[in-house]
Amino acid sequence: MLVHLHVKNLALIQEVQADFGPGLNILTGETGAGKSILMGSVNLALGQKMSRGMIREGAPYALVELVFQVDAPTEEKLKEMEVFPEEGQVIITRRLMENRSISKVNGETTTAANIRKIASLLLDIHGQHEHQSLLYPEKQMEILDGFGGQEIQDKKEKVKELYREYSRLKKELEGYSIDEEQRRREIGFLEYEIQEISGAGLKKGEDQDLETSYRKLSNGKKITEGLGFVYQITGYEGEGMGAQMGRAIQKLSQIREYDSQLENIYSSMEDMDSLLNDLNRELSSYLSEFVFSEEEFQEIEERLDLINHLKSKYGHTIGEILDYQKEKEAELEKLENFRARKEELENKLTVREKLLEAASLELTDTRKKWAAGLERKIIQGLEDLNFLNVEFQILFKKKEGYTAQGRDSITFMISTNPGEPVLPLQQVVSGGELSRIMLAIKTLLADKDQTETLIFDEIDTGISGRTAQKVAEKMRVIGENHQVLCITHLPQIASQADYHYLIEKNVENMETTTRIRQLSYDESVEELARMLGGAKITQAVLENAAEMKDLAQQQKNTRLK
Repeated sequence: MLVHLHVKNLALIQEVQADFGPGLNILTGETGAGKSILMGSVNLALGQKMSRGMIREGAPYALVELVFQVDAPTEEKLKEMEVFPEEGQVIITRRLMENRSISKVNGETTTAANIRKIASLLLDIHGQHEHQSLLYPEKQMEILDGFGGQEIQDKKEKVKELYREYSRLKKELEGYSIDEEQRRREIGFLEYEIQEISGAGLKKGEDQDLETSYRKLSNGKKITEGLGFVYQITGYEGEGMGAQMGRAIQKLSQIREYDSQLENIYSSMEDMDSLLNDLNRELSSYLSEFVFSEEEFQEIEERLDLINHLKSKYGHTIGEILDYQKEKEAELEKLENFRARKEELENKLTVREKLLEAASLELTDTRKKWAAGLERKIIQGLEDLNFLNVEFQILFKKKEGYTAQGRDSITFMISTNPGEPVLPLQQVVSGGELSRIMLAIKTLLADKDQTETLIFDEIDTGISGRTAQKVAEKMRVIGENHQVLCITHLPQIASQADYHYLIEKNVENMETTTRIRQLSYDESVEELARMLGGAKITQAVLENAAEMKDLAQQQKNTRLK
């Protein structure tokens, strides 16, 4: 749920902060106090485009911050979107500047599109058309499927599983859409490639060994000349290091008896002479065994040329070439058994399509059964909300192809005035009407809807009296399972509040600012009295307001028992 709202430098708002609680949160205030601006700030935080002049005059930027406390199921869904709540909290911020804005989720910069995806799990806003999910066909289907509960869900899972297998078979069969001549050409080409690779008799790692041998043989003269020089320099003939080391050891042997410290030096020189002698023998052995073979060199060169040729065609390494061979062998097998495999796939696809068609039809029948009940419930709910002689229908159309959700396309159809034909819901132009339609639906689905926070704006447009009371009662019902934020001008709705907030406009230092504050019981009664009686608030109006609030609390306590 939305636990905290922070707005700074937005239109009339210099800086306001509000903490919201569970249940029904009511926001009231005089016309022009800034209620729409405050609630509009939530839309701005969720990626709505900013209109000119929204940033407060003289301010370098505007800021909107939303803090949500989410439950465990919502947290898991957010993690799937790579959003990781900290101590169960998600913080969405948007900093608005003259020519750009920056959005963040838990301190990490993100896009407006991603913000909207995240927000769809956190809250549902019902006010202006563009923010009302009820207008979208997929949402309408979601409402119907939610109303049908587990019965529809089980049928959907069956369709989804069959569709997955159907799609796999269909995709595989598409690979068999070639004529006989093309098939023969591809077989011939595959056979050539496979033979070229298999005929080479490649072994993993052999190219590295060959390259080492090639470098050795191609530089044989340099190797022998260099080692011959080193052998001479370190040898025991003439002025070689070995001969000089022998003379040095002999001289040291003659004097070591005169000083005991010379014994260690003598021992070190003997070790050095031993190492030098071993090195000299190793050089001699290598030189005697090293023989350049022109025939061997040519064989290695030809083998490397073959391997490099295959690498240029089939892969950067021998391993990749061998993998390519296996892949082509599988393709060859497929083409050689083309007719039999194609016929097998066609038969499987036919069987799967029949099963999918039957499951989709079963899902449609189940949806239509629940749709009839949903139509009756919605009509009843709308009549309670002052829709006279309302008609509501769920129109079913069959999609051309199959989907994981079945073959149904549905449209909510409504007529709110006697004598008018039913029209698609998206053609309903009244925001207030659309909000109340959603209110009726939300009341039906209050125990099934997973969205934690609902925001209602303009929900009381054009209603009064008993209708207002019915709206208030329905909102109270929703508030028992959800957090609800609602801007209202009606005392009947405001009296139902679990938390009552006053939005007011003040003039300080020649500047107009909007503020929000939570009301105590007595302050709430005074605000209800203002809403009931206008400018002059009498004792009778105050008593009426207190009675209205107490009665709402009694009704709540009765439902909770």
